[in-house]
Amino acid sequence: MINTLKFTVLAINWQKYLNMVDWDQLAMTILEKVGLLILFSLLFLLFRRIGKGLINHFFKRYRRKYQNTVAEKRIKTFHTLTLNILNYCLWFFWIYSILSTVGVPVGTLVASAGIFSLAIGLGAQGFVTDIVSGFFILLEKEIEVGEYVQIGTIRGTVTAVGLRTTQVVGDDGTLNFIPNRTITTIANMSRNNMTAMIQVGIFPQTPVDKVTQIIRQVNEEQIPHYPDIIGDPKILGIISLPNGKLVVQVNITTKNGSQYEVAHNFLAFYLAAINEAGIQLPASPTMVNGQAN
Repeated sequence: MINTLKFTVLAINWQKYLNMVDWDQLAMTILEKVGLLILFSLLFLLFRRIGKGLINHFFKRYRRKYQNTVAEKRIKTFHTLTLNILNYCLWFFWIYSILSTVGVPVGTLVASAGIFSLAIGLGAQGFVTDIVSGFFILLEKEIEVGEYVQIGTIRGTVTAVGLRTTQVVGDDGTLNFIPNRTITTIANMSRNNMTAMIQVGIFPQTPVDKVTQIIRQVNEEQIPHYPDIIGDPKILGIISLPNGKLVVQVNITTKNGSQYEVAHNFLAFYLAAINEAGIQLPASPTMVNGQAN
């Protein structure tokens, strides 16, 4: 009896509460919120599509104008940077609009939540450092998209310079994302003429004069086939390496980007000609641009 009475009172209270709710107004509010969420999402996709299209069209025109020049690489760099800025801005406004629509007081939360704001500030410190570092990298024209560089232990071709990260594709195809704040030293191998350094290992009893003569003959025969070679090769003669081994070093100046091809090809030419002459060479690795071959 008592339980039945309690259940009846609870049902009456719920009925009163439900009667107080303006269901028509609630339905309209929900539909309005859902409509705004859909609208903001559609506008986000529309603006991103239009923005990317305009940016791509704008930079495509200027890229044609400055083809095969240093300016073309700089245009590519600013192209990727502009796309990054567009994405950051659109994502920020979309998230802000969504939170505001569902009733989250974004401004009040950021202003009042002291600990949360401090945590966000500390977390954003690295983000801000990335942006500042990226800005100075671009301002000082240290690297451009398409250039061959070495950043720390990573060597490869720059594919993008963004606000936060720089992307470099390594020689093995690995795509490396490097936070801009970690970039302290950049070796840019696409600005000046480069030197292909070739070291051919020899024995102490090897006839150096004959080896040098063979190298000169190979140079005379092969250099006309390599238009990227600048000037005459320099035969530095015998050099003693830190490990005690002897090498004959040849330096060939080339246009940037061609040094590795020239170094590997000419090393093969030298070894083939020396072996053909019957001169014995050590089995230890020869060196190309400081790397064992």
